[in-house]
This record gives sequence, structure tokens and C-alpha cells, in this order.
Amino acid sequence: MKTIDYQEFQTRLETMKEELESNIARIKDEMDAIASDDDIHDMEDMASLVSDNMHHAALLKQQQHELNEVIHALSKIKNGTYGVCEKSGDKISIERLRVEPQTRYCLADEKLTQK
Repeated sequence: MKTIDYQEFQTRLETMKEELESNIARIKDEMDAIASDDDIHDMEDMASLVSDNMHHAALLKQQQHELNEVIHALSKIKNGTYGVCEKSGDKISIERLRVEPQTRYCLADEKLTQK
């Protein structure tokens, strides 16, 4: 198994973190704009605003979850446990980390957690 270049993954994760924080800020701004929209004339406008708000809320929740996972992965780099499966303690393959650098599990245990 190849050795992990922690700097490579730290750089990628920090970039992901910045992008997610930017996305979250943009989504919150859009939600604030929706909430302050005084141009509601009928039920159709209200339904559209509610739908937009629900979509933004779901997207915000997903982005915040992903940000938490990235922050967790960065903390694992700092404490020396990055690349170790949280379920089995096995090493996570570099190929898997390259696809999903914030992963907590090796592929075998990821499949088990999804059942």
C-alpha cells in the first residue's frame, strides 16, 4: 500500500473547506433575500417562495454536513489518525481518499454502514 502524502490531502481538504464555507454564505444570503422579499401578490408567489426556501434549506443542511466532515478529516490529519477507518481501524486506500478525502471509512466498512 502506498504511503499517504498528508500535505496533499490537507491542501485539498482546506480548499474544500473554503469552497463549502463560501457556498454556505451564498446560500444564507439567498435565503435572507427570499425571507425579505415583499413582492408577494398571490398564493402562487407564496408557494414559489416556500418551495425556494425549502430547496435552499435542504442544500444548506447538505453543505453544512459536508463541511463538518471536512473539518473532521482535517482534525484527523492533525492528530495522526487520517487514513484510518473509524470502524475497523484498517487503512483507507489512497485511491479512496483521492476520490473522497473526507471519508471516515474504508470501502468495506462504508458498504456496511449504508445497509
